[in-house]
Amino acid sequence: MFSKKMIMIVGAIILIAVNIIILSVNSQDRTPSTRIGQVALFFVSPFQEFASNGIHFAQNIWRNYFDLVGVSRENDSLIKALKIANEKNNSLKELELSHARLQSLLEFKPDLKRQVTVAAVVGKDPSPWLKSVVIDKGTDEGVQRGMPVVTPDGIAGLVTDASSSYAKVLLITDQNSAVDALTQSTRSRGIVKGESSDKLRLDYVLRRHDITEGDIIISSGLDGVFPKGLRVGYVHEVIKPNSGIFQKVFVIPYVDFEKLEEVLVIIDSLEPVKFSKP
Repeated sequence: MFSKKMIMIVGAIILIAVNIIILSVNSQDRTPSTRIGQVALFFVSPFQEFASNGIHFAQNIWRNYFDLVGVSRENDSLIKALKIANEKNNSLKELELSHARLQSLLEFKPDLKRQVTVAAVVGKDPSPWLKSVVIDKGTDEGVQRGMPVVTPDGIAGLVTDASSSYAKVLLITDQNSAVDALTQSTRSRGIVKGESSDKLRLDYVLRRHDITEGDIIISSGLDGVFPKGLRVGYVHEVIKPNSGIFQKVFVIPYVDFEKLEEVLVIIDSLEPVKFSKP
């Protein structure tokens, strides 16, 4: 019924117990130890040493286990605290950057000498062919269709639709956009239109006009929408064909539309554009 191994273990336990009892009795007796006590001491001592070492080993493992558990918990707490600190640091960094952009807008407002409202870009048209964004200001803030939208870097676009709390802005890089403009140095006039890429094109510039790369393009104010003198972009490439009366002028916008986050809507522009309903 019982295995040989089990019998040996039980026998060893019984032997140790008997020897411990004998040693205990002898320890209580003040008389000199007997031969039996000496023999028992000889055989039991190694087992007692082994058992004592085992107990100490188990105690150390148990103690180290709890120490490791404590260290693990402390490590988790430190990691959590580090994440919170990183999040706070990131939030402070974003606030600092946002403050810098808003400060730039506020410094630009007096230069316009017009009533404006600051708006944040909250949406972007996902289509690669349509260049428009959504801002968080609408008719409740005085924003209406046809109002120009600018940044300290230059013209951004035109409000094409507005609800009570939001408005849609058609960017000047859209193919349906048009800005009456001229070169700042030679005053050569043309119409800035959007390309399929993030570039612009200055149309209807006569071949006889001298335009070079790097020339600054500004709004002329003749379209009745954008105030005169706002920056649009700079000339990137000029192509003068052998025939025809116009030259091809390609322009890089000053506004980085990939990083557009805040804009200024000019509320008291000359005259908002009237869009015909379909």
